[in-house]
Amino acid sequence: MDEFWCVFDVEWPQNHPHLRDAIEQARQGGIELAISNPCFELWLILHFQDHGSWLNNNTARRLRQKLDRSDNKGIDAAIYMPLVRDAARRAEELDERHRLPPRQSILWNASAPRDHQASSRHVIG
Repeated sequence: MDEFWCVFDVEWPQNHPHLRDAIEQARQGGIELAISNPCFELWLILHFQDHGSWLNNNTARRLRQKLDRSDNKGIDAAIYMPLVRDAARRAEELDERHRLPPRQSILWNASAPRDHQASSRHVIG
């Protein structure tokens, strides 16, 4: 079965004004969502190390580039895929440490992925 996914940041601290509309349109269109909060770069950082302190988008981008030696364009699956389970564990631990509701977790999806080994809050793969 084909699946269609949309991955985007909420751009914390100020969400896009049409975020809720985009979520509803995706649901109506059968598109799965993976929404990162506060930013997708934190999910990438968690592939390499724990991170529990506050960071803004620019700091997260710089740290991600330092860790994966990227130019901030694209993601090298050969680097990230072997580290997915570590990242998921770190994200779960971070969520538990901050005791956030599911819709405010590090990376959550609007409906649990089918046929994927992932929790309903973390997109893996």
